[in-house]
Amino acid sequence: MIIFPELKTVGLFLLTALAEIIGCYLSYLWLREDKTIWLLVPAAFSLALFVWLLSLHPTNTGRVYAAYGGVYVFMAIMWLWLIDGVRPTSWDIVGSAIAILGMAIIMFAPNNS
Repeated sequence: MIIFPELKTVGLFLLTALAEIIGCYLSYLWLREDKTIWLLVPAAFSLALFVWLLSLHPTNTGRVYAAYGGVYVFMAIMWLWLIDGVRPTSWDIVGSAIAILGMAIIMFAPNNS
């Protein structure tokens, strides 16, 4: 089965963002919601997974970090909706679409580097 490199890149970005958001969310629960300190164990694992996943991209790190930001914005809005139960506004959706478009331009436009 052949996987298009673009799908692999987007999928990797989505997993990376999920790992980062979970790690931060678990830390937030401990810091702000008085949940158990033991949440920091899976939070640390999740954030370490985030760093490792981000390192798997085969292109320049600066480009990867810039493009990843667009996917993170999208995933954070999805988290807001699916986990926090807050329906995104039309502005949230437009902003996320622009962020994803920015990621696609950065990662998939022809370049000479």
